[in-house]
Amino acid sequence: MKTDFYPRALAAWIGSLPLDDHDEAVRIMLDYTPDIPLWVQLPKFAAEGMVAQFARGMPGLSAEGGRIYVDSAKEEFDDELLAFMEDYMAVSEGAGEIADSRFALEEQDAPGFYTFMRELARGACKPVAVKGQVTGPFTFGTGLVDQEGRAVFYNEQLRDAAVKLIAMKARWQVNRLKKYGVPVILFLDEPALAGFGSSAFISVSREDVDQCFSEVIEAVHREGGLAGIHVCANAEWSVILESGADIVSFDAYSYFDKFMLYSDQITRFLNNGGILAWGIVPTGDTEAIEKENEQTLYDLWLKEVSQIESLGFEKERIVSQSLITPSCGTGSLSREHAMRVIEINRRLSEMIRKYNTNQSG
Repeated sequence: MKTDFYPRALAAWIGSLPLDDHDEAVRIMLDYTPDIPLWVQLPKFAAEGMVAQFARGMPGLSAEGGRIYVDSAKEEFDDELLAFMEDYMAVSEGAGEIADSRFALEEQDAPGFYTFMRELARGACKPVAVKGQVTGPFTFGTGLVDQEGRAVFYNEQLRDAAVKLIAMKARWQVNRLKKYGVPVILFLDEPALAGFGSSAFISVSREDVDQCFSEVIEAVHREGGLAGIHVCANAEWSVILESGADIVSFDAYSYFDKFMLYSDQITRFLNNGGILAWGIVPTGDTEAIEKENEQTLYDLWLKEVSQIESLGFEKERIVSQSLITPSCGTGSLSREHAMRVIEINRRLSEMIRKYNTNQSG
């Protein structure tokens, strides 16, 4: 994990907005985060749910009564699984092109991606980097169920297919986005990882999770992208910090004290060139959104950075290996609160960058 990309506290987003118009969403995004633009997900549309948006291409995928699931008992399943693995091997071994494969995001599933690509093509901004995202393999595998309602993660054959599907959906995005000649960031959104280690996933081993991340991160790296993992709550951070990801995105507003319990892993992560995405602008509490502003959050950030400094890092280096983000997506907020979050996020990034420029100059 070595990269020449040093974001120096640029503003970035997690990915969602509470809107129902993709053209409007991309215009707002370009206004507030033109340095690291991204495609925006609109969860008001059922097709843009965390599982549904990336499920197309999964062998045995079925739909009934408004829900999707994998039917591994149907007669055609073995043939579908074989075709899936053949397509995967063709792309992996260079015999097939990922751009036109089953692993492509269809516009009906990810209209935000295609709207974003059209804006980039017409030169709507001059990005420092571009960002995509995919539901992470653990969240996807525990959210997608089979015909009996059991998460596919608990079936080794189905889990393998699900992880490979997510790995290729991630790789496909990097393939499409890298043509703009700037670093491509690909976040794995992993809200379910907050439950890892609890009774909810008591039968899931650390090795299982490590293998999932390794495969997806390797796919992103193979295409030349930077892989990030985002968890918007507390988590067993050693899993994430030791995953090989280039970027770790955490809720610095609500869970920084829990994050710092992993100081040894944080130290190794930063020494290896890793980037911290500070989710310091709150999104989960409307009272906090209304109470905080860029100054109060700047003061909080300084206190938190001082704790990272105590691990043996100069502030200049911490800033160079930092992104400033909301703590999570804003898709579940009101429009008013979402706009306040992204406005504060932009202003906070500007304050940090101005402070650091003045100090280093």
